[in-house]
Amino acid sequence: MKVAVLGASGRAGSEITKELAARGHAVVAVARKPEAIPALSGVTPVAGDASDSAALAEIIKGSDAVISALHHDVTAETLLSALKAAGVPRLLVTGGAGSLEVAPGVRLIDTPDFPEAFKPYALPGVAFLDDLRGETQIDWTFFSPPALIEEGPRLGAFRTGGDQLITDDKGESKISFADYAIAMVDELEQHKHSHARFTAAY
Repeated sequence: MKVAVLGASGRAGSEITKELAARGHAVVAVARKPEAIPALSGVTPVAGDASDSAALAEIIKGSDAVISALHHDVTAETLLSALKAAGVPRLLVTGGAGSLEVAPGVRLIDTPDFPEAFKPYALPGVAFLDDLRGETQIDWTFFSPPALIEEGPRLGAFRTGGDQLITDDKGESKISFADYAIAMVDELEQHKHSHARFTAAY
């Protein structure tokens, strides 16, 4: 497939770009600083600002899908408008963990243990998912990481779920950026969560 990755120079974006390239996909790697994008076969670095919907539409035109690894500083409306203008049918989004449920109807962000300092960063992701849920024209997928996503080994083994936070037998909820990228590209190829959110963790 031809895939446009937004935020391709960031930690999640660079791992997703590497995983796509390793599987033989053609990647249009978009970032404000394209010189920071990994130099890989099949990867075309492009300078771009995703907050400019019209300019982004020109960059992503001809892609089979867009994967956004941005930090929700660009609204769902902006990205969806760009995809519609470009005729790109699929959007996969690197989401946040805050909107995952820890009990029926109880989101992680609403629990007493969720740090107040993190809420300004988490709330835009919650709003982004809410906006996506009203979208019918673009085939979207929102991929929430577990509570902790960090640098670590590429194990290739993890569990996936829907709207509930995944924890291990120690109560921990985590994944490496490398394994998060595997799960994202698996979703691109296997297309299991159309118009839905999913998560993955060890």
